[in-house]
Amino acid sequence: MKSAAVSALVGAVLGVVVVFGATAAASSNSRPEIDRSGNADSSLLNQVEYGSR
Repeated sequence: MKSAAVSALVGAVLGVVVVFGATAAASSNSRPEIDRSGNADSSLLNQVEYGSR
């Protein structure tokens, strides 16, 4: 009976750790900065498609 209680306690602790870890991973909601230094007339997302236009 004692091993069942220890197993339940370990399961509960691991569950709490997983929930807090998933919450921390999901809360990183910052957007990456976009490099806008390229020439808008000759590039699409700063990658030239077909040479000069």
